[in-house]
Amino acid sequence: MGRKEATFGQALQVKIPSYFRCPISLDVMRSPVSLCTGVTYDRASIQRWLDSGNTTCPATMLPLPSTDLVPNLTLQRLISLWSSAYASCSPSSAVGDAPVAGEILRDLRFSASGGDPIPPLRKLAEFLSSDEVDEFDKNNLVNAGGCASVVVSVLHGDAVSEAKEAAITVLIVILTLDSIEEGNKKITISELTSDVRRSVSALTRVLRGGSSLESRIDAARVLHSILAAADAECKFRISEEELVQQLIRLIGPSDEKGTAMDQRAIEAGLACMVGLSASRRIMPLMVRMGVVAAVTRVLGAESPAATVEKALRVMEAASGCAEGRASICEDGAAAAMAVVRRMVKAGKAGAEAAVAVLWRVCHRFRDRRAVEAVAAAEGVVTKLLLLMQSGCSPAARQMAADLLKIFRVSSKSCITGYDTKTTHIMPF
Repeated sequence: MGRKEATFGQALQVKIPSYFRCPISLDVMRSPVSLCTGVTYDRASIQRWLDSGNTTCPATMLPLPSTDLVPNLTLQRLISLWSSAYASCSPSSAVGDAPVAGEILRDLRFSASGGDPIPPLRKLAEFLSSDEVDEFDKNNLVNAGGCASVVVSVLHGDAVSEAKEAAITVLIVILTLDSIEEGNKKITISELTSDVRRSVSALTRVLRGGSSLESRIDAARVLHSILAAADAECKFRISEEELVQQLIRLIGPSDEKGTAMDQRAIEAGLACMVGLSASRRIMPLMVRMGVVAAVTRVLGAESPAATVEKALRVMEAASGCAEGRASICEDGAAAAMAVVRRMVKAGKAGAEAAVAVLWRVCHRFRDRRAVEAVAAAEGVVTKLLLLMQSGCSPAARQMAADLLKIFRVSSKSCITGYDTKTTHIMPF
């Protein structure tokens, strides 16, 4: 028997430990995760099970009080070591993922000293995104390989815009993929915040002049990760007119005619605005740059509930400053009317944000323009009653009650103002 045939025979005789196999697919697990029942599955298989509407553990059939998936890192490393040990037994096996990762990282580091970083960055994004690459190798590259540090150095450097966009693509992969461990995502964010001004400046540059809408959306998503880790003081220091202007532009029309709006862009831009608005000192600047008009336009379009909730939260933050309240009450209180129209079907948090906006402009500060416009709005009382019956917070319930005292109307007009078959009890 030749050497090649002997090697193939060895591969056929390799015995796979039973606990390396997923109980669902019976294949060797690529990304082992454990349920609260203690049973470990491959992530792709158990995710399909859960996405199909199942609420039990496939192996034990016990009900699941929680569907959280916890990475089984010990088993993942054992499988990785076992795979490496037997890789030479398979005639079809490649050299392995680790040498490929090392080669990509070497090319990237070399490019940082004067070469072109775009090709290795694209290879790196492909490597990290690939389902064929072991998760252990991906995470090892981000952590021990120092991948995040090198990629952020390209973002901070004097590279051309295309290189910065390629770096942002890699960062998005690291920050959003489930297969990348939370610890490695924190390492990446730490690299970005080590010089937060340079990071935000580079991202603002891509937001302003990115080669495509997709690259601008990715820049906003990286910015959102930075904002989520920053405190209020940091957010205030990095908030400049150019940044706010580009975020407002991102949630606006995406075509030359000024009619089409991209939901991904709106979602990314609003997420950043919500993050920035946590610092109250930023809101006057955002209002001066036109955030109220931009958010009003979003509320007037067809958007998912999650997007509407973010828009209402930004509007709530705007109503917390005098400039914002003045803007909300301009043009026949158009912004306040948009809030009324979307306050019910925006989730609990969105509805409570809407009530807070109306309470500030109509009750606390008694702006006549807002009071008259909202009082004339169809179904406003019914919507406030729906909120009070929906299990809202005590503060929101009290604000709704205060508004009801202002917007007293007849029971008949209240019920006909909103399309619902639910019977409500009038409090007065």
